[in-house]
Amino acid sequence: MVRRTKADAQATRHRLLDAAEQLFQARGVSRTSLNDIAVAAGTTRGAIYWHFKDKADLFNAMMERVTLPMEESLQCVAAQQSLDPIEGLRAALLEALRKTAGDAQTRRVFEVATHKVEYVDELMAVQQRHLQVRNACLARTEQAMERAVAQRGRPLTIPVATAALGLHVMVDGLIQNWLLDPAAFDLVDSGRCLADLYLAGLGLGGGFGASDPVFCGASEPVTPDA
Repeated sequence: MVRRTKADAQATRHRLLDAAEQLFQARGVSRTSLNDIAVAAGTTRGAIYWHFKDKADLFNAMMERVTLPMEESLQCVAAQQSLDPIEGLRAALLEALRKTAGDAQTRRVFEVATHKVEYVDELMAVQQRHLQVRNACLARTEQAMERAVAQRGRPLTIPVATAALGLHVMVDGLIQNWLLDPAAFDLVDSGRCLADLYLAGLGLGGGFGASDPVFCGASEPVTPDA
């Protein structure tokens, strides 16, 4: 009997996740069985249950393979004390958009998570993971805005929690629409424009926004109406 090494087990795990990505994108999550994934990966159902508890566990592992590195990099950007809180928040958002637009695997996984999954009983753990990620993102955004408000000494005209939710919904909706037709618009440029407009409208513009010559693709500086 051949003894499996840790490297062999890790390779099998990645093959299963690769197969799941491809099948989930092509067929949808609910129409893809664990046996389908095992066959596509060239392994057995037993191998799947060695690595994953169920389909939801496999799905979340597929998501984490692309989102955890992104979350870690965004946390590093947001944690840089040398940055203005809003500059850090903006940099984190743009980095997420660049990764979504520029990395094929990230795009594929986000497409599956956005358009190819139903929160049926067997995937309730997927919904819970989605909510955890969303809530953590909202909390970081709200914290950055609260620090910015404290530094500026001017309260927002709406509750900070509402402002954070608005930014999250705008960026999340932008990504969802872009995934429907990536050729329709430039995700990074549009995201930069809309985020700057939104933040400037809140009074949280920093070294960017309406005074930036490349703001929203303009060739000349855009001056707000008096």
